[in-house]
Amino acid sequence: MIDIRPFASLGHADHGWLNARHHFSFADYRDPARMGWGRIRVWNDDTIAAKSGFPPHPHRDMEIVTYVRSGAITHQDSLGNHGRTGAGDVQVMSAGSGVTHAEFNLEDEDTTLFQIWIETDRPGIAPGWGAKPFPKDARDGQFQLLASGHADDGALTINADARILGATVKAGETIAIDAAPERHLYLVPSGRVRVNGAAAGPRDGIAITGEERVEIHAEDDAELVLVDAR
Repeated sequence: MIDIRPFASLGHADHGWLNARHHFSFADYRDPARMGWGRIRVWNDDTIAAKSGFPPHPHRDMEIVTYVRSGAITHQDSLGNHGRTGAGDVQVMSAGSGVTHAEFNLEDEDTTLFQIWIETDRPGIAPGWGAKPFPKDARDGQFQLLASGHADDGALTINADARILGATVKAGETIAIDAAPERHLYLVPSGRVRVNGAAAGPRDGIAITGEERVEIHAEDDAELVLVDAR
């Protein structure tokens, strides 16, 4: 099954400093048909105005992955962690037994990012945070692993049976990834693509399950972000 969720159909909240699109029910946006996808609970497409951001607030028992699309985000939390994550790079936070954090755009330009929440497999553990730059050319025409539930694969580690992958493709190129039919994949492209023949537009959500192989044909130059989860 491949379910295309057009960008225009996503939940929307404009707070001035934050312009957010919600792929799944979040905050004041409620859609019983979009409560999550497998263990993926939140996928927010956020634009954060320059010199603004999320003030300190708490979380617990959730794996929170931030993929920065443009600009940069600066993180600070109650564990003493502090770091800046730039475009194309990733940070992860395991909220565990509880953590308070703030995320600010300290840049002179808007920051755009995906904020992805995945339900944890290890509730109540000690919280943690990590960030990592990834060579941009490693994802040209192929998927690069950015975060996963396996600590020994060279990517950032989360406490969930999931993988977060990124790729860049040029118009006319096709890339593919093997999938297990019982898994839940969710893909968001920055340009027009066809996924196993199904057409999707920029920033649409593409929910995939029951497939053994996923072929993505780019009709535009595009950046792809994919989550593969239980």
